[in-house]
Amino acid sequence: MASLPAIRAAVLVTFSVLLTVVLGFGLPSLLNAVMVMLGFAEATVTECIVVLYLLFVVYIATPRIPRGLVEVTGKAVFITGCDSGFGHALAKHLHKLGFTVFAGCFLKDKGGEGAKELEEFHSDRMKVVQLDVCSEEQVNKAVQYIKDNLEDSERGLWAVVNNAGISTFGEVEFTSMDTYKQVSEVNLWGTIRVTKAVLPLIRRAKGRVVNLASMYGRMGNVLRSPYCISKYGVEAFSDCLRYEMKAWGVKVSIIEPGNFIVATGILTRDIVATTSNELWSKAPSDVKEDYGITHFEHHMALMRSYCNSGQKDVAPVLDDISDAIMSKHPYTRYNPTEPHWWIRVQLMTHLPAAISDLLYF
Repeated sequence: MASLPAIRAAVLVTFSVLLTVVLGFGLPSLLNAVMVMLGFAEATVTECIVVLYLLFVVYIATPRIPRGLVEVTGKAVFITGCDSGFGHALAKHLHKLGFTVFAGCFLKDKGGEGAKELEEFHSDRMKVVQLDVCSEEQVNKAVQYIKDNLEDSERGLWAVVNNAGISTFGEVEFTSMDTYKQVSEVNLWGTIRVTKAVLPLIRRAKGRVVNLASMYGRMGNVLRSPYCISKYGVEAFSDCLRYEMKAWGVKVSIIEPGNFIVATGILTRDIVATTSNELWSKAPSDVKEDYGITHFEHHMALMRSYCNSGQKDVAPVLDDISDAIMSKHPYTRYNPTEPHWWIRVQLMTHLPAAISDLLYF
């Protein structure tokens, strides 16, 4: 029986050959037929390839084509999860662009470094608020603070960016139900809780809701089920909200970042070591016996290898969030990610599962 790597290689080669045949013969013939139907002279294969390439370039360039910008002056944005990572960088970025920023920080009342750094701006347009998105009381207090400090409460709040989130890893049988609940409580229910609280202000401004999901909100992966479940939920919630808010003139966008582990420091070797020890020590004895320490250590080594991977600069994410907030015609979804991850998402979501599973698992 052929080994799995050999099967993968065979599938990739077959797919590449098929794609080459389709691009080399099928598409030029199709383009020729379309041009004849439109009354143009039959094009050559070369011309067809040039047209196809131009269409591809236009598609790739579309996210950067200017679509008009809203006036920033007097507009306020509420961002969750500003202690570090995307949220912290975004708070500084939007303040620089001229927005009034309400930065929600989980560790503000405990003297967190991220909150202190933002408070040291000493700016009327940078307001740091204590915020645990899992606490109904803190969310309501933060929203009341926003209402009391808006430059013009009648204009409402222009945008909310639901960025607060946590990540974890572990195979299903090693992951406790408490972990599943905790991750979803922050990533999904926190997003819903904050959105519901500020939505009246957003509707008043005909503003924006920007939710941070992930490429793992579109596809699954081994060891990531708690995280994937929560981000799939964010995607579904955002889609439903977008349909409902259309009548109010509110735009809802989803940001689906790829691998930014290095840039955000969301996963370190210390975190992997601590989580690994906890997973193994709390696993049922029969699960330990069935899986074995060798299998477990192999997957933990895989997670350690991710600690130094990914993009080193958060700028692509900041640019996409800014576009979602400032563009007159924002996109429904933004995909700041490396090309190979973008291709994987497309294959995982468009190919039959039997094929994509062979390619990646």
